Amino acid sequence: MDTIEKPRPTTPYERLGGLPVLEAISNRFYDLMEHDPAYAELRAMHAPDLTRMRSALAQFLMGWSGGPRDWFEANPGRCMMSVHKPYVIGHDVAGQWSEAIGRAIDAELGESDPPLAKEMTRVLQQLALGMGR
Repeated sequence: MDTIEKPRPTTPYERLGGLPVLEAISNRFYDLMEHDPAYAELRAMHAPDLTRMRSALAQFLMGWSGGPRDWFEANPGRCMMSVHKPYVIGHDVAGQWSEAIGRAIDAELGESDPPLAKEMTRVLQQLALGMGR
């Protein structure tokens, strides 16, 4: 009897598990930011209601990781650097973002695909720390 092999995921988006996993990472990130005092300065830079931000981060990560590019199509010519350019983001806040996204990725992905979690964390942390002034 022949077994049909499932095609291997070809993009990080597919390896991650698609939008549901990216939404879980985004929600975990914003939950940390809302409830952990270590991220108070970062939290203070955001609007009281994080609903739109939770969705926007997940949508950005979806396109960034090789999935549907809805966020990029809705924001032509924009990237995370240009979106945050109007804000003064100090090294401390950039570090808070970097640490929180690392914790969120590890919590949601670390056990299922450690190499991918590590690389995703590395790249996003580098991006965040590059915004610090």
